[in-house]
Amino acid sequence: MGILTWIIVGLVAGILANIIYPGHERGGVVAAMVLGIVGAIVGGFIFGVITGVDYISGINLGTIVVATIGALVLLWGYNALAHPRRT
Repeated sequence: MGILTWIIVGLVAGILANIIYPGHERGGVVAAMVLGIVGAIVGGFIFGVITGVDYISGINLGTIVVATIGALVLLWGYNALAHPRRT
């Protein structure tokens, strides 16, 4: 049940991350939602290890915040690698 929860939360987090950090990545909202799912899983794992709290406890505000932070980090990294700035 935990991974299914993170997939659902990741979809929401991907949409929120795309609203907070809009970019011009290929795939648009679909790519943001996929990055949101991956970010939710990675973010939940990392925050769980750091804080010792089980973030795979269902869909609530804490899981959405953690997933959105993870999605934002991945979305930023994806945009930084896909579109490097020219100096």
